[in-house]
Amino acid sequence: MSYWTGQRARGLPRLRTMRSRCGRGFVGISGYDYKGWRGRFYPAELPARRWLEYASRQFNSIELNGTFYSLKSPAVFERWAAEVPDDFIFAIKGGRFITHNLKLRNVEASLGNFFASGVLLVGEKTGPFLWQLPGTYRFDGDRLDGFMRQLPRDSRQGEAVARRHDHRLRRGACIDRVADVEYRHAFEVRHPTYFCQEFFDLLRVHQCAFVVADTAGKFPYAEEVTADFVYVRLHGSRELYASGYTNEELDVWAGKIDRWQREGRDVYVYFDNDAKVHAPFDAMRLGERLR
Repeated sequence: MSYWTGQRARGLPRLRTMRSRCGRGFVGISGYDYKGWRGRFYPAELPARRWLEYASRQFNSIELNGTFYSLKSPAVFERWAAEVPDDFIFAIKGGRFITHNLKLRNVEASLGNFFASGVLLVGEKTGPFLWQLPGTYRFDGDRLDGFMRQLPRDSRQGEAVARRHDHRLRRGACIDRVADVEYRHAFEVRHPTYFCQEFFDLLRVHQCAFVVADTAGKFPYAEEVTADFVYVRLHGSRELYASGYTNEELDVWAGKIDRWQREGRDVYVYFDNDAKVHAPFDAMRLGERLR
């Protein structure tokens, strides 16, 4: 019996793209390469090199967070795209060198490095780009406006940005797109100064999404909708990264997602409560409610 058949037999079918009257729904996990998930989510006998293949048969989207910590290579992106189904979508987290080190200033070459590192090879499986800003970084409207103006809005513009890469791409560069796709961008912010009308209006001007982030009360919370899609990150409702979601909490989230979809918005939801292996099972439970 295959791993996929065995998983379905345990009552955990793959979550395919969910469609309401207008908006599409994507529910998945933030990252997939967690050693502690072996034997609990991943079958104990399944080699780690097949974890993405396995996870992509359970969800219709995954948020790539390894791209936040370091520049990858075109070969890595090419492998990621090849291992998932044709209708699968990746959300891609922007590099922390851009958001945390440079704090969105003087980013021309660094943005070039990010998009030339292999992003263009994801093609039609490209979902939103996530830009997470540090909790110590205060709102600066001019700086954010300048950064948003540099973000590519499709793969053709992505090629132009990629051509600005520099010598730091030591494992190769890809500056040619494999498909014509739209690019979307979402911003997750944590400093209280961002929770203001000026920031929300700036996001609307640039058609970027405000990330609705549940952080167990550690950071401020809002549900502002600023684009034609909604991006949700669920880090845990009671303990950051560690607590699971109750049936009642998932019912509430399912209601919100359904409402956004009925408004015609695509909705992307990623569970990041991975510390105690709640994320994949909570994602499945939410997906079942939305189906």
